[in-house]
Amino acid sequence: MNFMENTKELLLIHTDMKRISREYTDGVNIMLTPQFYTIKREEIPVKYGYQAKRIAPSLFEGLLEEQDAYKYFAVKEDQNWLFIAYNPEEIKAVLEQKGILAEQVSKIYFAEQVVEKFNRPVLLGEQEALVNLGGTMTVVPQVVLNPDEVPMQITQGFTPKKGVSFEGRGKSIISTNEAYTLAAIFALFAGIYFVEGSRYGGDGAEQEAQMQSLLEEYPSLQSSYTRKSIASKYKVIDIKERKKRDVIKSLSHMIFKGSKLSHLSIDDKKFQAQFSCDDVSVTSKLRELAKKEKFNTSKISNSNDLKIEGTL
Repeated sequence: MNFMENTKELLLIHTDMKRISREYTDGVNIMLTPQFYTIKREEIPVKYGYQAKRIAPSLFEGLLEEQDAYKYFAVKEDQNWLFIAYNPEEIKAVLEQKGILAEQVSKIYFAEQVVEKFNRPVLLGEQEALVNLGGTMTVVPQVVLNPDEVPMQITQGFTPKKGVSFEGRGKSIISTNEAYTLAAIFALFAGIYFVEGSRYGGDGAEQEAQMQSLLEEYPSLQSSYTRKSIASKYKVIDIKERKKRDVIKSLSHMIFKGSKLSHLSIDDKKFQAQFSCDDVSVTSKLRELAKKEKFNTSKISNSNDLKIEGTL
């Protein structure tokens, strides 16, 4: 049986691409540029992807329009989890404009998943390019590229290990005979599990049944039980995210006429922002605002710019 999706052609999808006339009867994999998704990288104390995916909506709260329309994808990197928010309906609409039907798409991947493979720019149409900018995939104007740098193209080798599919659109990657074989194997394992479970289940199984019966009889208790469990598990994460949002909110009030935020970096321990100021009076006003927030400030030499930093 062949479960390897990277045997299929991989298409890079961007907003400026030309319409495709070819029909992909056997399916095609697509890779999306950052034009179609929003990312966050966070270090959170969870082990499994389904746990990370469960809290993803809260991480993007306030960052997305019509948040209910988005789906979420989470994958573990070296130290952090990569969270990706995407709108399936928006992607389908663009694909249809480019001549690709949703049912032709086998797997959907995101350029951010293989950022390390982008060691040179990838041209997107005639005006833009996809580049690895400090470890984050970014779409930039082609005019900023080094004219001596040779662009590259993505290949099947860029196909990540994990991806997502359109709900209800994907075709089976196994044949009917293979499906029957797998069903028989799973049935055998289920039988073994049932026998072993009946041997060792005992009082634990009975208590679990009682709990399930209680939760089914009182649905509100089930909701409360779930909420308390999730709230307890991710309380620390929520506190950190609230602090980040508070800092960003404070910094947003410091953007006014003559003051422009030119750089911002923030992690779980500290933040650092740099503001471009038109004149000395703007710098002075900005310093006073930062002082009220108990932020540290320092003037950039030979300019009116101001650096603001602090801890979370």
